[in-house]
Amino acid sequence: MIQRNKYIDNLNLWTAKSATILLLFLLTINSWACAQQQEWLHFKPQTSKAKAKKIVLVSGDEEYRSEESMPMLAKLLTTHHGFETVVLFAIDPNTKQINPEYQKNIPGLSNLKDADLMIIATRFRELPDDQMKHIDDYLKAGKPVIGLRTATHAFNFAKESKSPYKHYAYNEKSEAWKGGFGGIVLGETWVNHHGDHGKEGSRALINGLEAEAKNPILLGVKDIWVPSDVYGIRNKLDGARILVFGQPTLGMNADSPLNWQKAIMPVAWTKDYQIPGGKKGRVFTTTMGSSIDLKSADLRRLIVNATYWALGQSEAIKEDLNVNPVGNFEANMFGFGTYEKGKYPKDYQ
Repeated sequence: MIQRNKYIDNLNLWTAKSATILLLFLLTINSWACAQQQEWLHFKPQTSKAKAKKIVLVSGDEEYRSEESMPMLAKLLTTHHGFETVVLFAIDPNTKQINPEYQKNIPGLSNLKDADLMIIATRFRELPDDQMKHIDDYLKAGKPVIGLRTATHAFNFAKESKSPYKHYAYNEKSEAWKGGFGGIVLGETWVNHHGDHGKEGSRALINGLEAEAKNPILLGVKDIWVPSDVYGIRNKLDGARILVFGQPTLGMNADSPLNWQKAIMPVAWTKDYQIPGGKKGRVFTTTMGSSIDLKSADLRRLIVNATYWALGQSEAIKEDLNVNPVGNFEANMFGFGTYEKGKYPKDYQ
C-alpha cells in the first residue's frame, strides 16, 4: 500500500509539474502575441455598423504629432462610420515605445495586405526592405491613398543606401520616380514653407469653380483655418482636381488677417496615380493635417469625406456626417522634440 501511495504521489507531482510548464508556455506565447499586437492599434466596429472596409493609418513624423492625430481619426472612422481601422506608429525596437524620431521602424505594415485604404502622414522615413515591400505591393495594386501634411516627403534614404526602394525618397531625381513617393503618388514632394513657419497659419479657400465646388469631398466643408503654414507647391499638378487653396495668415489665430503679399497655393486635391509596374489608383492629398490642425471640424469633415470618396463610396457622403472625436482629443502644438515620451500604442486606445 505504501509503495502504491508513493507511486500516486509521484504521478501527481509529475502531472502538476507538466501542467505548470504548459501554463508557463501558454503564458509566454500569449505575452509574445500581446506584445506584438501592442505595437499598433486595431479598432473593430460594432457588427451592426460594420462596412467591411479596412483602413490602415500610418503615423511617423517628428514634428506634426501624427501619433496623436491618427488614433483620433481611426476611432472616429470606426465608431461613427463603421470602418475597421489599424493605426501604425514609429516604434523604438528597444523600448517598444512610440518614438517619432526613430525613422527606421513602423511595425504592422503587413496589415496593408488586405487593406482597402491607406492614410499616411509620415516624414523622412528610411524603413527596412521588408516593411517597404508592403507599401510597394499596396501601391502596385493601385489601391487608394490619402496623404496628410508631411506625406509629400514621407520617405528619405541615405545616399549610400542599397535599398531596392530608395527611389521612394522625396529627393529622387530619376524621371520615372521624380520626387519619390510624394512626386509620383501624391502629386508633389517637399518644396518649402511658403508661409512663415510657426508664425503664419493657413486660411483655406474653397475652389469656387462649379466643377470643383460640387465635388462630394467638399460637401459640408465651409470654413477651415489651421495653425500649420502653407506648403510651397512647384508642380503644376497636371490632371489633379484642386479642391482647396491656402492663403497664409499674418498670425497664428483664426481671426488673423490674410497675407495678400503671398500667392495662394493648392492645399487639397485629388488625382490618379500609377507607379512603374503598377495599376492605376486614386489619391487625395492635403498639405494640412498636423494634430493641432485637426481641431478644425471642417478639416476633419474634409478628410472623412475624402475617405468615402477614396473607397468609392461617394454616395454615402452627407453634409451632416458625424466628425466628432471619440472622447477627449487633446492635440499638442507642432514642434520638434515635443512628442509625449514614454507612451505605448495602448496609451492611445
